[in-house]
Amino acid sequence: MADPRIIAIELDGDTLPQRAADADRERVIAIHDLLAANRFEPRRPIANGYTGPYRVTLAVEEGRLVIVIADAGGQLLETIKLGLTRLRRTIRDYFAICDSYFQALGAQVQPTQMEPIDMARRGLHNQGAEMLMERLEGKVTLDFATARRLFTLITALHIRG
Repeated sequence: MADPRIIAIELDGDTLPQRAADADRERVIAIHDLLAANRFEPRRPIANGYTGPYRVTLAVEEGRLVIVIADAGGQLLETIKLGLTRLRRTIRDYFAICDSYFQALGAQVQPTQMEPIDMARRGLHNQGAEMLMERLEGKVTLDFATARRLFTLITALHIRG
């Protein structure tokens, strides 16, 4: 029976930069929410017909996103490498607006001042998720909520310090 979901996700420790506590909290929340509910289905045929669940490791190598997909027991099934060129600007803009958002939270600004920053942050997050879905088309089928959470994790790997 098919079980197209992620049951474990890891971020490569060698490429995971140290970030502020707010960014770390976002990463922890994204992992928790991703594992609670997701849809992740590799589209390329797998030799033994395996259909899930999956263990996924994310890394950045030589400017490319590396998605390592394994079966529930950890046996490697597939490695997907994607260029990050099209995502870089969105990732950079997303972190810039997140920095503004967390600074505003720390300064305890009025809710009316936070709303436009939060709307921009969510808009960039959605844009990044849509771009990720496009880049994975034909490789992995995932739902929008899964793409959003994966985008959060990818930004944690991609942007240094």
